[in-house]
Amino acid sequence: MATIASDPHASTGLSAATLLAPFRAVGRFMIMLAESSSQMRALTRLSEMSNDELSAKGLSRNAEIRRIIGASAAV
Repeated sequence: MATIASDPHASTGLSAATLLAPFRAVGRFMIMLAESSSQMRALTRLSEMSNDELSAKGLSRNAEIRRIIGASAAV
């Protein structure tokens, strides 16, 4: 009688992590680009300010978002 032994953890050398690695790298690069933009930095500073701080300067959050992003930011 013949016995077949199989190892369920045997690797074929091609795993999901290997296949996804280039896509993850591209994704990380795109996030790095977005976070390094001047608009993103300005929006981050704006989000760190409270509404009271903005109103003390005579500003509103919506107006500042429009100013930072431009005309395409119709909120």
